Amino acid sequence: VECPTGSGVRMTLEQVATDLSLRLTGFFRQGPDGSRPCFGPSAPLYKQPGWQELLLFHEYFDPETGRGCGASHQTGWTALVVNCLERLAAHRPPKA
Repeated sequence: VECPTGSGVRMTLEQVATDLSLRLTGFFRQGPDGSRPCFGPSAPLYKQPGWQELLLFHEYFDPETGRGCGASHQTGWTALVVNCLERLAAHRPPKA
């Protein structure tokens, strides 16, 4: 199938699933500096010991920054991210 639509790039369905998983989980994955887009301006709080792995699954996200917005107790569509993270981790090569 073509992914993204209109790009001319052909992918298998498995490749599309991986691409979508990477995009969805991008809000939650740590960048090179250790920060996560979902933390937004609250990032300094999450640099405190014990808070780095506390991920809140917000209702929606700012499309420009990835900052979590809305209710943080939602377990709707963002709970799908956990499945995506598990799938990506299962296919990741082991660290040397």
